[in-house]
Amino acid sequence: MSVEQALHEAQLQRQVNALIVAHLRDHNLLQAANAVANATMTPLNVEVPSNKLMDLVLKGFSVDRDENPWNANATIGMDILGVGGTTYVGYGPLQSIPHKSWDFSSTKTKGHSKIFPKHDTRHISEHKNAARCARFSPDGRLVATGSADTSIKLFEVDKVRQMMMTDAVGRDGPLRPVIRTFYDHVQAINDLDFHPQSSVLISGAKDRTIKFFDFAKTTAKRAFRVIQDTHNVRSVSFHPCGDFLLAGTDHPTPHLYDVNTFQCYLSSTVQDGQVEGAINQIRYASNGGIYVTASKDGCIRIWDGVSASCVHVIEQAHSSLEVTSANFTKDQRYILSCGKDSMVRLWDVGSGQQVKQYGGSQHDQMRCQAVFNHTEEFVLCIDESTSEVVVWDALTGEIASRFLSNHSGAPRWLEHSPSESAFITCGNDRSVRFWRETF
Repeated sequence: MSVEQALHEAQLQRQVNALIVAHLRDHNLLQAANAVANATMTPLNVEVPSNKLMDLVLKGFSVDRDENPWNANATIGMDILGVGGTTYVGYGPLQSIPHKSWDFSSTKTKGHSKIFPKHDTRHISEHKNAARCARFSPDGRLVATGSADTSIKLFEVDKVRQMMMTDAVGRDGPLRPVIRTFYDHVQAINDLDFHPQSSVLISGAKDRTIKFFDFAKTTAKRAFRVIQDTHNVRSVSFHPCGDFLLAGTDHPTPHLYDVNTFQCYLSSTVQDGQVEGAINQIRYASNGGIYVTASKDGCIRIWDGVSASCVHVIEQAHSSLEVTSANFTKDQRYILSCGKDSMVRLWDVGSGQQVKQYGGSQHDQMRCQAVFNHTEEFVLCIDESTSEVVVWDALTGEIASRFLSNHSGAPRWLEHSPSESAFITCGNDRSVRFWRETF
C-alpha cells in the first residue's frame, strides 16, 4: 500500500468515526457516543450536519438496490413477512424527506401565533361500532381505521381527495375510497401500524393478538400471520427497519417481538414494582434508537432501542393522572404527550424537562392522543366537552384555532398525515371523517 493510500484510508476512518460519534450524540445515546469517542480519539463535540450518517446510509441502500435489483437482502424486512417482497403501487422504501427542526425549548417564542389554515371535511365511511383508532402509511398515501366492531378499513387518500373535490359520482356509481376491509379479530381493535417498506398492516386488539394483513392482495380478508400475546394489546409500533415491533399491553413492560421469529423479549433491567399500570401507547423514534411509553401509572418512560432497558422516567407527567399518548418529534429531541389532566405537554428527551404546555381543551375521559401536523408547526387534539378540534401554535403554546368536529359527540381519535395538511378523525358515533386544507 502506498503512503497516499494509507493516508487516504486513515482520513476516511476518521470521517467515519466522526459520523458515528455525532450520530450517537445527536440522538441522545450519550453513553455510547462517549465510548466510541474515547476508543477512537474522536472529539465528542465534532461538528457534523444533522442526520448526515442516516442520509449517507440511505443513499448507499439506494445504490445497492439499483445495482442488485434481484438481491433479496437489498430490501429489508419484506421476504421474512411472507409477502414475497410485494409492495402496493407507489408504496415502498421512503426517501429522506427534508424537514425543519424546531427549537421548542427556546424562550424567544413570544409574538403572534401562526394562522392554522381552514380545512374542508367529509364523512368518508362508517363502522358498525365505535371507530377507535387510525393510522397513516409512512408516505401518507393510505390510512387505516380500526373499530370496536373488529373490522379494519383501508382507504386510499387520492380517492378521498377526488371524493371531496367532486360530487364523487361517475358512470360506475359513487366513488368508494375504501379499498380493503379486513375481518379477523374477535374483540375491539386498539391500534394499527404500517410496515415501513412492504405492504403489511398490523393491528393490536383486546383479543390479545397482533395480526398481519397483506393489503397488496385484493381478495385478502384475513391475517396471514398472528402473534398471540398474553395481554390485551393496546398499542403497536414497527421498528423503522421493519424487523422488530413493539407491543404496549396491559402488562406494564413493553413486549419486543422479532418479526423473523416472533420471539418476545422483555427488559431484563426492569424489576417487579418499578413499573406499574398498563401501557396506553408505545412509539419508536424515527431512527429506532429509542422508544417511548405512555402509561396508566402517570409516567412517561424512554427506553433504549438496542438493550430494551428503561433509560429515563418522567414521573407524574400529567399531575399523577393517566398518560394517554406520547410521540417523538421527527428529530427525536422532544416528546409530545397527552394526559387525562386535560393538558398536552412537550418534553425535552435529553433532560426530561417540560419545555411547553398546551391548555384550553378538556380530555379527561377517553384514551385520546395529541399530534403534530406534518410540519410540526401546530399541535392538534380534541375537546371532549365541546366536540371540537383544538389547534395550538407549537412554538408559542397559544390556541391558533378551534372548530367543531362534526361528529356526534367528541371524536375519540385524531391522526395527522405525515406528508400533507390533512388529518382524520373517528369516534363513538362510528363515523370516519377526513379533513383537508381548503385551497
